[in-house]
Amino acid sequence: MTDRLSGLLRAAIVLVGATLAAIVGWLLFRTFSTTLADLVGILLVIVTIVAGIRIAGRIANAFVPNYDVAEVAVEGPISRDGDGPPIPGRGGGTPSDDIVEQIQAATDDSNTEALVLKLNTPGGEVLPSDDIRRAVMEFDGPTVAYATDVCASGGYWIASGCDELWAHDTSVVGSIGVIGSSVNAAGLADRLGVTYERFAAGKYKDAGNLLKEPTNDEREYLQGLIDDYYDHFVERVAEGREMDPQKIRDTEARVYLGAEAYDLELVDELGTRDDVESRVADLLGRDEIQVREFTPQRRLTTRLRGGAQRLAYAFGAGIASSFEPTDGFDFRF
Repeated sequence: MTDRLSGLLRAAIVLVGATLAAIVGWLLFRTFSTTLADLVGILLVIVTIVAGIRIAGRIANAFVPNYDVAEVAVEGPISRDGDGPPIPGRGGGTPSDDIVEQIQAATDDSNTEALVLKLNTPGGEVLPSDDIRRAVMEFDGPTVAYATDVCASGGYWIASGCDELWAHDTSVVGSIGVIGSSVNAAGLADRLGVTYERFAAGKYKDAGNLLKEPTNDEREYLQGLIDDYYDHFVERVAEGREMDPQKIRDTEARVYLGAEAYDLELVDELGTRDDVESRVADLLGRDEIQVREFTPQRRLTTRLRGGAQRLAYAFGAGIASSFEPTDGFDFRF
């Protein structure tokens, strides 16, 4: 069905719905009403017509959908609850479970034939990032990710699960690495007369505790955890991007502008949002596509806070959300 014919059918359904609503409203509130003033009756007729148009519009969209491609956005730090650590000028992001829910909704929608993933994130928590990546990989159809400002760390992890990754020539891309950090306040505690007494079962239970100097064994243990995460990160990216793992390791977790990332094969193509839509149309064998944004329902306070935080943020690529700290030690992805 062509877009022109679909539009005509939707308009016809809405017109029929509005006409029926007008007739019903007139009969109820004007013809048979003897107790209400004429003005009130007319207002009720108008309200009924508006309600009829809205209902008819929903029916029209259900029977004659006006989209064939879903778009889901991943913006801000990636975390389970959407808060994440504060990033100057940006604040928190969308809860990962909400993003997964929207991707699954697009997957279950019979009208959706392709998925576009908009990425503007410096990364974040490991498991929430992987949840989003898995949801993308379960979509039955072409999946195309495109980076706007930043696609780094966990954002790149997610992109590696898509069929293609696009970026602007000035997008910040990369940061394929893991960081662990721990505040060491043992010296300060000594000067303040604060002592640390250990009550724990297990040699490494308090490894990374900020009030004690880590031993060489603890440093080796914690670095081993980071190395394991890094190996997993490299393997998943290499698998999804069909790249040599050593080539990924050679980046040493650097970030690159889009043009250089393209030269390094970290992105498939450079272009604008319109270029991405043209590519998706080609993948579907169409001249053009209609995109619908799948967005989670948010409370008013959340929407107001998000609007105040929607300022552009630059170079957040090296900053990432963290695991829940354990005894003062913090993993970042």
